[in-house]
Amino acid sequence: MAYRETEKMRQRKARARQNILECTQECVASGGFRSARITRIAGLAGVATGTIYRHFESREELFAEIFRSATQREVDKVAEALAEPGNAISRLEAALRQFAERALRSPMMAWALIAEPVDPRLEEERLVYRRAYAEHFEHAIRDGIAEGTLPDQDARQSSTCLVGAISESLVGPLSPTLAGQNTLSGDDKHRLVDAILIFCMQGLTGTRR
Repeated sequence: MAYRETEKMRQRKARARQNILECTQECVASGGFRSARITRIAGLAGVATGTIYRHFESREELFAEIFRSATQREVDKVAEALAEPGNAISRLEAALRQFAERALRSPMMAWALIAEPVDPRLEEERLVYRRAYAEHFEHAIRDGIAEGTLPDQDARQSSTCLVGAISESLVGPLSPTLAGQNTLSGDDKHRLVDAILIFCMQGLTGTRR
């Protein structure tokens, strides 16, 4: 008789897999992908290292899933801000602020997603999600051009520039090697976010706000 996996067994495997994902995310949030060693993840999850490889073919596959789920949450938050009522300028400002403030609230995870040196597979995932951010910004920029709140411009190129500007401006503040030397206070974070928004919106509108 052929072996058939029962529903109870499937649920047990799903719970074990989810536990591994949660423990991996905990490792990444506390020390980046570099600190998320399989032995450490296994210890947190209370399983043998071989168990992890029964659920994920490789360390890269496990990390890619963490990267996708964590980044998708951030993309969704930006999309939510862009879907709020108001003109394109107010929605873009809200989305950019959301991006920057959430990054500064979880600096290690943000560093891992935005700038940590990673293997080629994760770098590919990073490019996919940079495009996802840009697409959301592009739609809002096109709305702004149509409603007359933004000057005519190449919306696709402007959206790409927005993603690059806000990501690059956060690299220093998020960097683990610089964080201990240059810890930001609450006021410093507010000033940083405001400065990023001023730069980005001036680039979109062509005027000082």
